[in-house]
Amino acid sequence: MSNRFTQYILVAMGLGIVMGTVVYEYMPDSRADIAYSVNLIALLFLRLIKMIIAPLVFATLVGGIAHMGTGSRLGRIFAKTMGWFVSASFVSLLLGLVMVNLLQPGANFPGTLPDKGQSTGLPVSAFSIEKFLTHLIPTSIADAMAQNEILQIVVFAVFFAVALGAMPERAKPMLALIEDLAHIMLKITGYVMLFAPLAVWAAITATVAKNGLGVLWKLILFMGGFYLSLLILWAILIAVGFIAIGPRYMRLLRLIREPLMIAFSTASSEAAYPKTLEGLNRFGASSRISSFVLPLGYSFNLDGTMMYCTFASIFIAQTYHIEMSLGTQLAMLATLMITSKGVAGVPRASLVVIAATLAQFNIPEAGLLMIMGIDTFLDMGRSATNVIGNSLATAVVAKWEGELRPEHEMTPDDTVPPDQVPGDPVRA
Repeated sequence: MSNRFTQYILVAMGLGIVMGTVVYEYMPDSRADIAYSVNLIALLFLRLIKMIIAPLVFATLVGGIAHMGTGSRLGRIFAKTMGWFVSASFVSLLLGLVMVNLLQPGANFPGTLPDKGQSTGLPVSAFSIEKFLTHLIPTSIADAMAQNEILQIVVFAVFFAVALGAMPERAKPMLALIEDLAHIMLKITGYVMLFAPLAVWAAITATVAKNGLGVLWKLILFMGGFYLSLLILWAILIAVGFIAIGPRYMRLLRLIREPLMIAFSTASSEAAYPKTLEGLNRFGASSRISSFVLPLGYSFNLDGTMMYCTFASIFIAQTYHIEMSLGTQLAMLATLMITSKGVAGVPRASLVVIAATLAQFNIPEAGLLMIMGIDTFLDMGRSATNVIGNSLATAVVAKWEGELRPEHEMTPDDTVPPDQVPGDPVRA
């Protein structure tokens, strides 16, 4: 079924490109209306994903943490996870900085530059510890779930799960209820994912019908350089996977093919979350580790987005012929490392982060207008890269903690064995 589903996704992507191109080339007067109508299908699918994300994250995370045992163990896993995230973010930002300096995609930009005073309409504000901390702690868990604020849900779930673990006898009925909820949400996820091929077709068709493939040629050096950089980042992540996990890592890459394609075609990492979680559990990662590390990764470990931030920021400086010393560029990298952690849950977060950073380094914010038109095509690569980075981080932390089932215990059909349900102890 898995291979067939992958084929459906690929066919949907191909059909989307063809049909979108036909609409763009032969129906110029109605292309906007058609793109809007078709895109409704993709939007409905994304809303279905948003519908299940909050209860899925909460139920799997609480079930997993409640079985972790002592608070010291939770603290150790958190420290290892954040250590990995910070290291991965630094490597991604540094790679983007190195590649944009090597390729110089903006040095001889052939297009017309936007006026420096032109506004992008993006919310731009400087990062502050106060803003980050107030965003971190929910004022209401109901509001956090309604807004799909994953980081806030994680914070509440950790407190809730630790409280359950502190009163094991009294909490048994509640824990059983939450684990049943996790199973139900995973079942609902299966139903929702049946619509994924249709949503992929709609997303690709709408994007191509509205913008056409020709828009890519205007910034071909920028896009080509960015995707080349992404390929190098993929190679680094895969190499690290082989070093940390061994040849078995190839199996994880096979298991995350579907979420990779869903993230790429819908330009949404969030749309791939349920399938990524399922793939990690099939790989043998403990549910309690994957349900803890993966949601955190959606706020702190967006490798593709990190690399894009430095690549795009320096590109804009190059187009306006603004000289930036090595020290200034490293200061920008450090700024992006911090500011990127404070916008979890913000729509078009990467553009917001870049806009705020450009203002701090006296680079025209208007430069973003050049790349906003192709941002969807760029977001496809960023989203797919985020899936690889987060799945690798989860698998590595699981192995460090001894929560990765030995390969000889894995089932031939890549299914989660009945003895490993969300929150259950792993049988080593």
